[in-house]
Amino acid sequence: MLFSPINNVIVWKMKRRMQRLERMMQHSVAIQNKLLLGLVSKAKGTKWGKKHKYSKIKNYQDFVKSVPLQDYESMKPVIEQIRKGKQNLLWPTEIKWFAKSSGTTSGKSKFIPVSHEAIEENHFAGGKDLLAFYTKLRPETTLFTGYSLRLGGSTTFNSKNHETYFGDLSAVLIENFPFWVEIRSTPSQSVALMEEWEQKIVLIAEEAIKQDVTSMWGVNSWFLVLLHKVLEITGKSNILEVWPNLDLFAHGGVSFAPYEEQFKKIIPGNKIAYIENYNASEGFFAIQDTIPSKGLLLLLDHGIFYEFIPMDEFVGKESKAISLAEVKLDVNYAIVISTNAGLWRYIVGDTVKFTSLNPYRIQISGRTKNFINAFGEELIIENAEAAVKFASEKTSAEVLEFMAAPVYMQDNKSGAHEWVFEFLKAPDNLDSFAAHLDAELKNINSDYEAKRHKNMALNPPIIHLGRKDVFHDWLKTKGKLGGQNKIPRLMNDRSAIDTLLQLNGQKNESKD
Repeated sequence: MLFSPINNVIVWKMKRRMQRLERMMQHSVAIQNKLLLGLVSKAKGTKWGKKHKYSKIKNYQDFVKSVPLQDYESMKPVIEQIRKGKQNLLWPTEIKWFAKSSGTTSGKSKFIPVSHEAIEENHFAGGKDLLAFYTKLRPETTLFTGYSLRLGGSTTFNSKNHETYFGDLSAVLIENFPFWVEIRSTPSQSVALMEEWEQKIVLIAEEAIKQDVTSMWGVNSWFLVLLHKVLEITGKSNILEVWPNLDLFAHGGVSFAPYEEQFKKIIPGNKIAYIENYNASEGFFAIQDTIPSKGLLLLLDHGIFYEFIPMDEFVGKESKAISLAEVKLDVNYAIVISTNAGLWRYIVGDTVKFTSLNPYRIQISGRTKNFINAFGEELIIENAEAAVKFASEKTSAEVLEFMAAPVYMQDNKSGAHEWVFEFLKAPDNLDSFAAHLDAELKNINSDYEAKRHKNMALNPPIIHLGRKDVFHDWLKTKGKLGGQNKIPRLMNDRSAIDTLLQLNGQKNESKD
C-alpha cells in the first residue's frame, strides 16, 4: 500500500489542476477559438490541410467555408490509408492506434484514429481532471492508497499493416498507460487485454479480490456483471465486504439511471462516489463536476474543437453547424468535433442538451441514429430511459437491459413500439409496467402522445419478458461481447430486435 504522504501529494497535485480548469470555465469561448487555430496551424502541412487551404484559415468563419461537414463514411477512405501505414494525411504526427467502435447504430465497425496527442492531452488529461474534480468534492479521500480496477476490451494487430493496432478504446488506453499507473491498476495487463470475455470476467474477479481496490473505471452494465461475479466467488453479501476502502466509481458509456438501484444494493451506504464521464472513441468530452450532478462539464481545452447542429435542422452532412458561443439551453444538438487526431468537422453521432451555459455543461440525450421515429413520434433515448425508470419505480422492478423498435403499420392497422426487457427483478404485473411506461412516454414526449391519441398511429407498447442473459447472447452473436460494447436501446428498424426475439424463443410482432 502507498504511504499516506504520497496520497496527500497526489491529492495536492490534483487540486493544482483545478486552477487550469477554473480558467477554462471562465474563458470557454476564447479558449475554444484559440484551440481551433492551433489545430489548424499544426495540420496545415498534412494532405488534408493542403487540400482545404488550412494556411489561409484565420478564424472560425474561414474554417467553416474551407471544410465541409464529415461523417465516418466520408473520412473512411483516408482513415483506411492511415491504417495501411501512410502518415501525414489527417494529422502530422504518427498515428498507429485506432479505437474500434462497436458501431451500435449501423452494426459496422469504425476505426477512429488515436494520436499520441489524443492519448496524452485528451484521454489521459480527462482522467486526471476527473480525479481533480473528485478530490475537490472529497478532499479527505485516501483513494490513491489503493488500486484502480479497470474493465476494458482487447487490442490486436492490424492485418493490413503489422505496425498499426486497433481495439476497444479502453484497451488502447491500457496499452499506453505509464508505468506508474500500471503498477497501481488491477487486473494485470495480460488479463485486462484478453479477448475471450467470459473467461476474462472470472480472471479479473479472481485477481481483483486480492487487492485493496479503491476506485473502479468502466461501463455500468459490464461492471454489474463483474461485481456479481466477485460476490459469487467470495461468498460476500456486498462489495464493501470485499473492498472496504472503495471510494469512487468513474462510469460512462450508458446511462447510470437504470442501474443506480442495483449498484446501491451491492454497494450499500454513501461512502462511494459515482462520477460520470463522457469518454467516447473519438475523444474525452465531458466530466461530472458536481455531486449531485448538474450535467457534465464540457472539456474545452483538451484538443477538441466543438460545433453543434440543432437536431430539428439535422440533415446529415448537409446540416448547418453553430459554434459554442451560439448554443442555447434545452435544445437537442448533434455534436461535431475537430480533434488532435485528425477528425475534421466530424459528426460523432451523439446528441446532447446544454444544462448550463456558464459553465458549459451538457446532458447526453441520445444518438442521431439511435432513436425511433417511424411514425413522427421522435422518441429519443432520453425519453426512453426516463420512462423505463418511472415504470420501474411504480412497479418495484429492476431493469438490467432493454431494447425497443417499431412495429410498422400493416393492413390499415396502427403501428406500435415493441420492447424486450431483461429484468434483475421482474415486475409483479408486466401489463402494469407497460401501462406506466406508456403513460410516462406520453407525459414527456408530446409527439409520442399525439401519435398514441386514440391509437390512431400507435397502439400501446408491446412488452416481452426477456429470458436471463438474452442480451448477453445477442452481443455474443454480433462478436461484441465485453469492453465498451453496448446494447442499442432504440432502433429505427427491426434488424436487431428480430434477432433478439429469436434468441428469446419468440416470434416478432411485425410478422404475426
